[in-house]
Amino acid sequence: MKSLSRMPGAPACLSVCVCMALFPHIGNAAERDLTQTLDTLVVTAAAPSSPLQWVTDPRLPRQPVPASDGADYLKTVPGFSAIRNGGTNGDPVLRGMSGSRLNILSNDGNLIGACPSRMDNPLSYIAPETYDRLTVIKGPQSVRWGAGASAGTVRFERETPRFDGPGMELKASALGGSNNRNDQMLDATFGSTPGYVRVNGNRSESDDYRDGNGDVVPSRWRKWNADATIGWTPDADTVVELSAGTGDAIARYAGRGMDGAAFKRDSYGLRFERDNLPGAWDKLQANLYYNNADHLMDNYTLRTPNPASSMPMPMASNVERRTTGGRVSSEWRWQEVAVVAGFDAQDSRHRSRNGMGRNTWQQSAWKRDADFSSQGVFTELTLGEGTPQRWISGLRLDKATVKDRRATTGMMSMPNPTAGQQRQEDLGSGFVRYERDHGQAWTWYAGIGHSERMPDYWELFSADAGPVGSINAFSGVKPEQTTQLDLGLQFRSERLDAWVSAYAGRLQDYILFQYRSGGMMGSSTQARNVDARIAGAEAGLEWRPTHAWKLGSTLAYAWGENRSENRPLPQIPPLEGRFSASYEQSRWSVGALLRAVSRQSRVAQDEGNVVARDLGPSAGFATLSLNGAYRINDGLRASVGVDNLFDRAYAEHLNLAGSADFGFPADPVRINEPGRSFWLKLDYRY
Repeated sequence: MKSLSRMPGAPACLSVCVCMALFPHIGNAAERDLTQTLDTLVVTAAAPSSPLQWVTDPRLPRQPVPASDGADYLKTVPGFSAIRNGGTNGDPVLRGMSGSRLNILSNDGNLIGACPSRMDNPLSYIAPETYDRLTVIKGPQSVRWGAGASAGTVRFERETPRFDGPGMELKASALGGSNNRNDQMLDATFGSTPGYVRVNGNRSESDDYRDGNGDVVPSRWRKWNADATIGWTPDADTVVELSAGTGDAIARYAGRGMDGAAFKRDSYGLRFERDNLPGAWDKLQANLYYNNADHLMDNYTLRTPNPASSMPMPMASNVERRTTGGRVSSEWRWQEVAVVAGFDAQDSRHRSRNGMGRNTWQQSAWKRDADFSSQGVFTELTLGEGTPQRWISGLRLDKATVKDRRATTGMMSMPNPTAGQQRQEDLGSGFVRYERDHGQAWTWYAGIGHSERMPDYWELFSADAGPVGSINAFSGVKPEQTTQLDLGLQFRSERLDAWVSAYAGRLQDYILFQYRSGGMMGSSTQARNVDARIAGAEAGLEWRPTHAWKLGSTLAYAWGENRSENRPLPQIPPLEGRFSASYEQSRWSVGALLRAVSRQSRVAQDEGNVVARDLGPSAGFATLSLNGAYRINDGLRASVGVDNLFDRAYAEHLNLAGSADFGFPADPVRINEPGRSFWLKLDYRY
């Protein structure tokens, strides 16, 4: 007997602006109809499932071509973009904010990349299709999931399967497409009343792609992941779960001086959850995790060293970051009052080793350069839970510590003036939000949140210099503080759904990177603090003129200003709109997606973050994509698509400059996106 408890628990976020289909409202359709309709979706954009929260199923097909990493999939949520470098592993950006301003969790644990320039950002280790649910919380409007999440929180989750008797569930998919793209995914769960065993894995690869001009862009990758979970469910309210996983990859980067020759991941987790406790005590949750990222970069495995570059000979750098942590939380409910309280802790260690010549890095000794630790307590209170008027508030206190273990710094290995020094910061975060429902159709909300963020590894250790007058970045860069107002309105009816969310924030001691040209020695960076302002909005609607037709659109706009120097804030994406149309019958559907992006002229030349800098103004563009789907039977579905139908040559504003190793000019040139691309995907569920 198959368990039904693994069906997506909150798919309502897809009710606006999806390209292929929209599921009927839960109140108007049986669960069987809902499940069948969901099986035909091709996602082009998502809508909020509740104020400031997006929940979607990352296994659903998406357009453009189904994602190879977490950052690619997040772009279906309005407000998200990615710093592109060709191919895979773009760095996620929400409302113009990137890095550790975005808290990323997989199974409620942090897996932090090790590369000093974020070549292996956290989402490069996440295969979206192997998770059951993707949850996004925008802005500093939650304190449950860790400190410093000023831009928002992203959670990739796997649900707990429960079986009434012996049975199994199976999900599998295969994708083929242009540029020799081919992916496979398998997710199998076996269980009975006492517990379950779940194994899943995926493999994804692609060759270099051609842009709209027909030019080859170095971008090939190959990656795989495998995870196993054993769970004990002695009753309907209890679960104890042990998990383990591993993975690896290679990736060629048109916009970097080195490629990724290894992305080795090892993960372990232990989770306990108990529901329906006596009296007002409702739930107890606890989890422990261990994540290790072992990343190798070199300039000879996937390319030939460039004699005219700053790295003319074969070179390699092996970096490793081990992160361990845990979290305990408890929930209480008294009629219309709900309280969540708990604590969490994290410890992270970074080390590296290098080598001149092919494979000499293996004989080098590891050098530990940084230690991070944090401990936090948090609570959230809801007044009016389950009623039309709700007040939600939260408070969080953290103690963050970082130790500089570098003996030397820089390419010349100069003595480190802050060697052995330790920094400790007490940080506070909180929010309060009011939500109001007007009947079944209207909901509006207004909230203000504050977040204090400890500078991360890249801001303290990757920058070549700190603020003017400081010894270095470790000693001089201050914690960042964000205070932000969020407003929103949602409308739902039989034929029309619409929503809008707006924000305005003040950032004190915003951490900014300044790039300086260094000739043959490459560029250098300075990390410093400025005061900044941000503002913007996202909006979407979907109109259903008939049962079969859906017409939708989303818009996302972000704006930022460096108040200290009266100029634009760098790395702000331009205005973007998505317009979709779909026609669906019981077994098949067709759809179209028009993506239009305006030019961006508000730039701060040679300023940005540790990953990228503003390369100057960018041109606008528009691309058209088509897709179709056919349900072969209850368990098997095929979907097909063509992206960039007219083979347009274009580049995203948030981008790396092409590397001279691959023939790009010395003057910074953005990397073009893929030209016309075809794909076919098969999904099977049992």
